[in-house]
Amino acid sequence: MIGVISDTHGLLRPEAIAALRGSTLILHAGDIGPREIIEELEHIAPVHAVRGNCDHGPWAQTLPKTEVIGVNNTDIYMIHDLGLLDLKPEASGFALVIYGHSHQPSIEERDGVLYVNPGSAGPKRFSLPVSVAHLHLNDGEPRAEIIELSW
Repeated sequence: MIGVISDTHGLLRPEAIAALRGSTLILHAGDIGPREIIEELEHIAPVHAVRGNCDHGPWAQTLPKTEVIGVNNTDIYMIHDLGLLDLKPEASGFALVIYGHSHQPSIEERDGVLYVNPGSAGPKRFSLPVSVAHLHLNDGEPRAEIIELSW
């Protein structure tokens, strides 16, 4: 299982840590907060992260705005804000696009590409749920599920 998290904004809830435990890899789709969030997640599994629009400072400048991750012969494209997507994932051979920014959890397939937004795992925003996602790539077709956190 791959854990997917976004928009922590400096708050890594114990419920998010519990939901990500058992992950072999964690993808953080930006708006992280301080570097310590990544360090805590690295206690669970290796982390790939992209910079969000609220990630500032010297440490955040080292994060890429987009990242390509290959897992189990599946190419994943990660970006914080889907509105800034500058390629056609289906034409580029990506099976998955991971993104954040909107704080709205979403799993949607378009043109053979699975788009996954885990929602926000940080401070509650409006009436949106607090959530993360699990990705499963072992059985050929990528599959994702949203995990709403109770707090």
